[in-house]
Amino acid sequence: MTTQTATVAKSASVPQSTRGEQGTTALTGGATGAHEPAATRGRTSIADVVVVKIAGSAAREIPGVHDMGGGLSRTLGAVRDRVPGGRPNVGRGVKVEVGERQTAIDVDLVVEYGVAIADLARDVRENVIAAVERVTGLEVVEVNVTVNDVHLPDEDGDAATADSRVE
Repeated sequence: MTTQTATVAKSASVPQSTRGEQGTTALTGGATGAHEPAATRGRTSIADVVVVKIAGSAAREIPGVHDMGGGLSRTLGAVRDRVPGGRPNVGRGVKVEVGERQTAIDVDLVVEYGVAIADLARDVRENVIAAVERVTGLEVVEVNVTVNDVHLPDEDGDAATADSRVE
């Protein structure tokens, strides 16, 4: 019996949140034993990539966001999207820093021409914060929005113009 008591006492001293080596954050350090409520038996860990994907998806939901990421990441993403079997990277353009109970998020955007950038940034910020806090339970302390480019309406027609010169 004393061995079992020592094990329970040791488990009960697990901190509420710990940072893992592989980019995961443990939200709860649950206790063990039959006398504990079922909801507290075990730990919950959230990988950084989970926060990245949630934030990326939430940012893309806002009208006026054309694309995400810097120039190089968008170029590599376009190549990756064309490869058969390749999946789009919803986390492109998102960087996160996850602590024990909080997270900070950086989002790089390409906006549609004519959209009010300040309003768009506010909407992206609000949507990302709401989604990440609702899904993960982490407190979002800041969302930094960087606008890297503006997508002009005539940029979609550049490929057709280039093809017609080759003929």
